[in-house]
Amino acid sequence: MQTEQAYAILKEAAGRGVRMGLSRMQQLMQLLGDLQNAVPTVHIAGTNGKGSVGAMLASILRHAGYCTGHFSSPGLYGMKSCLRMNGEEVSSEQFGSAVLKVSAPAQQLKDKPTEYELLTAAAFTLFREAHCDIAIIECCMGGDTDCTNVIAKPLLSVITNVQKDHCAFLGDTPAEIAAHKAGILKAGCPVLADFAANAEEANAVIRTRAKTLGAPLHLVRSRQFLREVQDSLAGIDFTYDDPMYGAYPVHLPLAGAYQLQNVQTVLRAVELLRQTLTIPGDAVQRGLAECIWQGRFEVLQREPAVIFDGAHNPAGMQLAAESLDRYFGEQKVILLIGAMADKDCRAFADILKPYISRVFAVRPDNPRAMDAAALADLFREAGLPAEAFSSVEAGVHAAYAAAQAAQVPLAAMGSLYLYRAFRAALDRETGHTTENGTGRT
Repeated sequence: MQTEQAYAILKEAAGRGVRMGLSRMQQLMQLLGDLQNAVPTVHIAGTNGKGSVGAMLASILRHAGYCTGHFSSPGLYGMKSCLRMNGEEVSSEQFGSAVLKVSAPAQQLKDKPTEYELLTAAAFTLFREAHCDIAIIECCMGGDTDCTNVIAKPLLSVITNVQKDHCAFLGDTPAEIAAHKAGILKAGCPVLADFAANAEEANAVIRTRAKTLGAPLHLVRSRQFLREVQDSLAGIDFTYDDPMYGAYPVHLPLAGAYQLQNVQTVLRAVELLRQTLTIPGDAVQRGLAECIWQGRFEVLQREPAVIFDGAHNPAGMQLAAESLDRYFGEQKVILLIGAMADKDCRAFADILKPYISRVFAVRPDNPRAMDAAALADLFREAGLPAEAFSSVEAGVHAAYAAAQAAQVPLAAMGSLYLYRAFRAALDRETGHTTENGTGRT
C-alpha cells in the first residue's frame, strides 16, 4: 500500500516537469533536519560515466566493509531502482516508507517539489535511517542547480567529464556546461576531475572554480598505473600498480571502450578516499570483479551478441560506436534505437552509420521520447535502411529475428528509458526471465 502511494505521489510531482534551482530542495531538507549531511558523501557530476563510476566505487566501498548507499538516475526498472544499498535495490517497503516521509513535509511548501527532488530527498532519508557509512550520490542533471547539490561538505566531489547534453538547461558551450558541473564543488573539499585534452576551455572553468573555493583539485592519473590491459566483451583485465598495496591483477566484468577511463577515475578516487577511509587492495579487486552495472554496453546474449548501451548524447554515442568497432571490427550490427526528442538524433545517425547495416526504430515509454517514424527518417536520410515500429515489443521481435537470420550482433541504443521494455521483449524472444537489478545473462 505504501509503495502504491509513493508511486502516485511521484507521478503527481512528475507533472510539474523539470525545474532547476535549489530553493525547494533546500527548504524541504531543512524540514527534514538536513539529513543530506548526516552521511559522508561522494558527490558525482559529469556528462557521461557518472553511473558506472558510482557503481564501481560503491562496490569497492562495500567490499571494504562499509554500509553503502548509492543514488543514480534514471532507474532502469522504475524510480525505485534509483536507490540501492549494499549493491541491492532497496525493498518496496523501504522505498514506499521513505517517499511518504518526505512527501508529508513537502506539502508544507508553497512551491511544491518536483519528482526528482522528492526522490533525492527520499534517498537521503533512507540512507540516514539505514545508518549507511557512506553514500554515493549522482547528480540528476548539471550540478550547481541540481537537486542533489544540497550536500554541505562531501568527502569528495567527482566530475567525470564535460560534454554537450541537456543544452536547453545547461548551455551550448563546454565552458557553460562546465560551470554548472563545477557547481558541486564546496569550499575546502577535495575534487577529482577527468580533464579531456581537447577541452581546455571547460577545464579552465573547473580549475578556476576550485581555486576560488580553496578546493584541492586532483586529476585522474595517466594510464601508466595500469599494465597488461586486455579488453573484450567479457570485460577488462589489467595489472594495477596500487600506490599503497603494490601491483595486483584486476578484472572488471563491464564491457565498453569507455570503461577503461571510468575505472581509472575510480582508482584515483579510491586513492583520495584513503585519506579518511580504510580501503584495502583486496577490496578494490573484489569490488571491481563483482561490480554489476546494467545498460552500459551490457552483453545480454553471446551468440550472436545482443548488446544494450544507454548512449543518449553525441559524446556517449561516439564512445558506443568505438566499442562496436573494437569488439566487432568490420562486422556491421543491426541497430534497435529509441531516443528522446531533445537529443541530437541526426548526429546519432552520422556517428553510427559506418557500423550498422539496418535500423529498427521504436519509441520509449517517456513523454519526451521521439516518434519512431521521425527517428527512422533521420537514419534513412543518412543512407541507412530503417523501419519504424509501433511498439518496443514489435521492434525487438523484428530486430532480433533479423540478427538471428544474419548471425550478426544486435545493438540497442539511444536511451536508458528504453532498457526495461527492451529487456522484457528480449526475454520473451529468448524464453529467459529477468528480475530487477540482476546482472548480465
